[in-house]
Order: sequence, then structure tokens, then C-alpha cells
Amino acid sequence: MAPPDPIDPIDALTDGDLPAYFRSLGRPGAVDIHVHFMPERVLRKVWGYFDSLGGLWPIRYRFDEPTRLRVLRELGVIQHTALSYPHKPGMAEWLNEWGRDFAGQTAGCVPCATFYPEPGVEAYVRKAIEAGARIFKSHLQVGGYDPRDPLLDAVWGLLADAGVPVVCHCASGPTPGHFTGAEPIASVLARHPRLTLVVAHLGLPEYTDFLDLADRYPNVHLDTTMAFTDYVEAGSPFPPGDRPRLLDLGERIVLGSDFPNIPYPYAHQIAALRRLDLGDDWLRAVLYDNGARLLSTQDSPETLARPPA
Repeated sequence: MAPPDPIDPIDALTDGDLPAYFRSLGRPGAVDIHVHFMPERVLRKVWGYFDSLGGLWPIRYRFDEPTRLRVLRELGVIQHTALSYPHKPGMAEWLNEWGRDFAGQTAGCVPCATFYPEPGVEAYVRKAIEAGARIFKSHLQVGGYDPRDPLLDAVWGLLADAGVPVVCHCASGPTPGHFTGAEPIASVLARHPRLTLVVAHLGLPEYTDFLDLADRYPNVHLDTTMAFTDYVEAGSPFPPGDRPRLLDLGERIVLGSDFPNIPYPYAHQIAALRRLDLGDDWLRAVLYDNGARLLSTQDSPETLARPPA
């Protein structure tokens, strides 16, 4: 994948424009369901991976933690996640404890948790739910595990019963894994059809397959992370014929960004969604309402919404 070309200034917003833009839509800001904060030594390893790509994925917001939090607020992101994920056994429970503490100290951040197919996973997922986790992260590509693993069957059931959403990197972009693509996670949904699944990256590059899953299961959502940006469209373009389906599924498309690990300004994700030309009602739902509902904000979007500036 080549570095992105310069963004067309006609379509672009700047980062500084975003708070006023969100207010112009009648919303106090944005809710971003796909943001990464994690323990420092874990984050450094993630950044090391991107650095190993030889400049193809420069990290735009490579700052210390307090600066990254300040930048999010300046962007107008008023609620977000702190997604982390394990790549081996013995990590998940520790990450859950870190995530609970981080959210408790960070205004606007919801408690996040994760899991891995290992002995004891059902117990620590139950513990995280009881401790207030409002969203989980599953990364089938990095974790290299099969979502159909028998050790996870009770976990998916717990999450389905609790109504807690799971952001799952289950598609094959940017590189495929042994258990990515729609088929493995579709088998999970067949067993747990009430599971609130959020397909990361809109399912790229298998966009159509994951839109089909959303048509089949009413609790399947898709996050916008990196989708429609110039960086992704150059290699994995969204099928033009599927664009009307985005409008039909408007209540289940939700803003995600991958902040801070993105190779372009945050505002380009918003500009890319705006230039789809699906209307302001769709944008209000995607940028704020749907994420607020999934993360169970105490106030409804109608209560929080402000009149346009």
C-alpha cells in the first residue's frame, strides 16, 4: 500500500474545523468507538510494527498519552473507547484491569475489555462485565485465534446476553489472517444471533460479505475506521453498488477512527464520510447517535444535542 496522496482541499476539513462542524449538525461533538489507548509498553510494540512497514503507515498522532487525550478533546471527540487486545495467553485479564483504571481516570472514556481463548476466559469476561465494561475488543488477525474456539462459546453467549458490544477485527484488511473473513464470525453469529457485533473497518476488503451479515442479524454494526479515506480507497475501494446499503443500515454504521494510529489527519475520516453525500441525518447518526447508543451514554442524543452554531 503506497503512502496516501494529498487530500483534495475541496473535500477536506481541518482538525481545527471539526468542533464547529459537529455543532453545525446539531450535536455537541463526536462519539468514536474505535480509539486505542493501552499500556505504554504494549503501545510501543504496536507502533514498532507500523514503523517496520518502511514509511507506508506513518503514525499521525505519535504523542505522549496526555497530549493524545488533549488532541481528542480539541478534535471534538466527547466520548471514546480505549481499545486494547492480546496477542497471546495471559494478557487479557491484565489489559482489562488497566482499561478499567484508565477509564476511571479519563473523562469521556468508557471502560473497555478484551479476551483470548484460554482457560479462565469465561470467568474474567464475566468479571469485566460485572465491573462495568461497556465494550470489548476482539482482534482475530493479531490474536491469530478462531472465534469458533470452544473456549469462547460461553464468552460470546455472555456478551450477547449482557448486550455489551464487541468491536471485532474479523475482516482481512490490511492483511488476511488464518481466521479472518466473514465465514468464521458468521458461524459465531449463527450460534449467538443476539450478539452485538461491531465489524471493524467496515469489513474491508470483504465489504459486501459483512454488509450481508448486517442484513441478516439486527445487532450487527459496522464501524467506519479508515473506510472511504484516500489511503484505503487506493487499495481496497468500497463497491459503488453497495453505497445505498449504507443508507439503509444508517442506524448501524458507527464512527471509528483508529486514533492515534492513522497515517492522515483525523479530519480526513470525517471528510471522507461527508463526501459520500448521504445526508446530514445519516452523518448525525454515524458521527454521534449510534455510538452514543452503543456505549450507553446516560443522556440520549436528543438530550445532549445542541442547536447549530
